[in-house]
Amino acid sequence: MTNAELSTLVDTNDEWIVQRTGIRERRIAAADESTATLATLAGERALKAANLQPADIDLVIVATITPEMAFPATACVVASRLGCPNRAGFDLSAACTGFVYALHTGAAFVRSGQFKNVLVIGAETLSRVTDYTDRGSCILFGDGAGAVVLSRSTEEGRGFLYGELHSDGGPMSDAMLLKPGSRHPINAELIASGDQYMKLKGREVYKFAVTKFEELIRDAMKHCDLTAESLSLIVPHQVNQRIIDSAMEKLGLPADKAFVNIDRYGNTSSASIPIALDEAVHAGRLKRDDHVVFVAFGAGLTWGNAVVRM
Repeated sequence: MTNAELSTLVDTNDEWIVQRTGIRERRIAAADESTATLATLAGERALKAANLQPADIDLVIVATITPEMAFPATACVVASRLGCPNRAGFDLSAACTGFVYALHTGAAFVRSGQFKNVLVIGAETLSRVTDYTDRGSCILFGDGAGAVVLSRSTEEGRGFLYGELHSDGGPMSDAMLLKPGSRHPINAELIASGDQYMKLKGREVYKFAVTKFEELIRDAMKHCDLTAESLSLIVPHQVNQRIIDSAMEKLGLPADKAFVNIDRYGNTSSASIPIALDEAVHAGRLKRDDHVVFVAFGAGLTWGNAVVRM
């Protein structure tokens, strides 16, 4: 869906959207697609890249705020479709920080010795909960999925090195999908009102994201003794081009140290980092021994980082 196509739905235009967000187009799931179908495809490609079979996977984690259904977990559906139905699986909800949360969780299972290979997927169909009459939010979001395989390694100083996670439920109204839920269960009145889409306070989220981006990168570099030279790449949650540029400037880092593909995908929430990571690897931006920092922030409010040595 291009900006020109969006302009037929709401009062907006390509120049206005690009100037404020950096987004030129976003992907929208087809009627016969869902979070599970996107997650399954991403999982298949990750397994192929890791040279593993479905039977090698011990756990499937799907980070999403747009699950296939309330229950069972989308991860269970995906595990079955991948050909590993007897493996453990669960969903994780941390909005745009979801992939980073899932990465921490999967790494903890591997480090504990309980599992050898964990498939971590970030998948969203945000178009299903986007209000296409609200130009302040509908221009931002797209659908997609990305995945990684976490495997036990005997090499010291490689893989998942460091990370931290945070949340604050106080300002949760800055970004939320309030209805339906246990507080506001589905009923005829709710359906008639059309009040079942996500709500976003753009200005508040912007300020929060810029601040946390800078804090999280500084924290990651400090704890892993990384410098501007030794830090190979930052793969951030693709929230807004202006937010990323502003944070990089404050950090004194060159803009090209951050891998950005928001122009083609928009904000895909938990899927944005693994999609960007995949593209960065295939573009030759990351190679063995490179240090990459993931940074994300989202509804909850949640925020977190992770440092990986390729």
